[in-house]
Amino acid sequence: MSAKDNTTVTGSGGETHQQAGGDVPALTTQVGAPVSDDQNSLKAGRRGPTLIEDQAFREKIFHFDHERIPERVVHARGYGAHGYFETYEDLSDLTAADIFRRPGEKTEVFVRFSTVAGSKGSMDIARDVRGFAVKFYTKEGNWDLVGNNIPVFFIQDAIKFPDLIHAAKPEPDSAFPQAQTAHDNFWDFISLMPESMHMIMWTMSDRAIPRSFRFMEGFGVHSFRFINAEGKASFVKFHWKPKLGLQSVIWDEAVRINGADPDFHRRDLWTAIQSGDFPEWELGVQVFDDAFAEQFDFDILDATKIIPEEILPVRPIGRMILNRMPDNFFAETEQVAFQTGNIVPGIDFSEDPLLQGRNFSYLDTQLKRLGGPNFNHIPINAPRCPFHHFQQDGHMAMHNPRGRANYEPNGWGGTAGGPRETAAGLKTHPVPVEGTKLRERSETFADHYSQARQFYISQTAVEQDHITAALVFELSKVKMAEIRERMVSHLLNIHEDLAKGVAEGLGIKELPQPAVAAVPTRTDLAESPALSILKNGPDSFAGRKIGVLVTDGSDALTLNALSKAAKAEGAMLMFVGPMAGSVTLSDGSDLPLDEMVAGAPSAIFDAVAILPSKDQVKMLARIPAARDFAATTWAHYKFAAYNEAAKVLFTEAGLPEELDDGFIDASDAKGFIAACRTLRFWKRHMAA
Repeated sequence: MSAKDNTTVTGSGGETHQQAGGDVPALTTQVGAPVSDDQNSLKAGRRGPTLIEDQAFREKIFHFDHERIPERVVHARGYGAHGYFETYEDLSDLTAADIFRRPGEKTEVFVRFSTVAGSKGSMDIARDVRGFAVKFYTKEGNWDLVGNNIPVFFIQDAIKFPDLIHAAKPEPDSAFPQAQTAHDNFWDFISLMPESMHMIMWTMSDRAIPRSFRFMEGFGVHSFRFINAEGKASFVKFHWKPKLGLQSVIWDEAVRINGADPDFHRRDLWTAIQSGDFPEWELGVQVFDDAFAEQFDFDILDATKIIPEEILPVRPIGRMILNRMPDNFFAETEQVAFQTGNIVPGIDFSEDPLLQGRNFSYLDTQLKRLGGPNFNHIPINAPRCPFHHFQQDGHMAMHNPRGRANYEPNGWGGTAGGPRETAAGLKTHPVPVEGTKLRERSETFADHYSQARQFYISQTAVEQDHITAALVFELSKVKMAEIRERMVSHLLNIHEDLAKGVAEGLGIKELPQPAVAAVPTRTDLAESPALSILKNGPDSFAGRKIGVLVTDGSDALTLNALSKAAKAEGAMLMFVGPMAGSVTLSDGSDLPLDEMVAGAPSAIFDAVAILPSKDQVKMLARIPAARDFAATTWAHYKFAAYNEAAKVLFTEAGLPEELDDGFIDASDAKGFIAACRTLRFWKRHMAA
């Protein structure tokens, strides 16, 4: 099919798509009915809920949900842990949800972190969105807060989700690349979907390559509703804030870590919990009413938009601690079934069309993956509170109604009649709905560039450099020049400096015209410091790892001082040597090694200490992995403690003779640990 066969049409939201013409066949349903609009699901009014009668949408997403067995289509690579949620205060004024009634009460949770695009066997640190799904086993049923580590998403309407994932996954003819979006299909799709531009800024930032699950935020993405006992409703957006602060790796580290340890995130979570260093997040909410929603600059039903924390602060309402790993990965992490539709009394949905579609999709997906309608009988999915219903039989049924009554209403009195409705049950907020049934995007969803620009200008110069470099890398893998130029045309609507930097990196000598925007980019949106990782880093080095490179004869007193300072900070030391086994220290003691240098690049550590003995350093410097250990410590802007003997290794590794302030004399163990609290010596990056 040639490009001239397509008739290009710009939709109401600014998205570009093709219509049949010439030799191009019409898009149809499975039974041959032509499809007039594949961009928008059928809604009751432009901002209304998605209608279940939309058979084209249901068929499309139904088929998509059933494409894989038994692996999840998306979020296939995941890792989970048990823990508890502790409520801070009584929120009865906002919600009737039982979990938020009693301060100090603990509720069991299970959390699954995941990547989106890769298969079960892919590497942990792919550039990707991270799933952040929490199942609360409340006293009134299971509540699933199924979110991501990024607060926005690529699309506004769930009807485009199969297309997004098809484009991101390995290309169907070649079956590669795996767990990467650096290919033509993905960027072709994105460059034709301007609504994705805000999400692209996030995924090309360091948010998409987190250092650890323990060091990343989580978001509910959508606007939900709180409903109190009197029926008063408020909109709510959910945020998870890590106690240990935000931290990501840089791209070169991600590549090296994936080669050295593709299970890096899994191992990190496992090690932290098994050692008693339990990860912790605070749950916060942005709560607002209809008046705020109406006066806010963007539509709160649009999943490609945020409410900046500077405009509406996040209110902490509880904390979550993960303290136990699963007994069996398959039984729990692999079989856990999350559903956005799992809510409890006091929580309700909004009319967000992406959320509406997810509510349909998740139930259907679990039915396919887990073999039948009784997947909630699996222990990891079963509620911890009593449950009673008339559902029966089906594949792998473990619980059936007792007695003669298996229908409702029935005339059997008392317990013989089975469960009955309750006034305290789930309630839907009575939202007025009016308008014509149509397939159209609300005009309030049409601004695709303003918040993308706001995200970019909110980053530090270092982070902006990383976004530019990520776009250059990804688009350099795209073979069609037209796609690369199309993306640059969108970037011109976000920020000229960004567009010029990407164009220069791609060798585009003449900038294209800016993409046609449905709504002009606003340049008056203020910077939002909350959007930057580096502006929200930790104030300690707790929970981090220091790789200590040692040899026979390394000074025991120096190591003891470093160990003491690290322990006081809550950091961990891992000892690395020229070979596996152990080394004999200067005092004759035997030090067991955690890793050999050939299997433990400096990329897997948050900081390093290089402390060889004078007698052994020349031997160490002859090992390529040891020279690389020192060189990448410098190249990745890490802090390093070192002794005089280490300078021999530094010379062989090509480090400058004049070291900067990020390299600290190991005799000052406390000063070294204090410096490490900023995680990286970014002045080295800016001086490069």
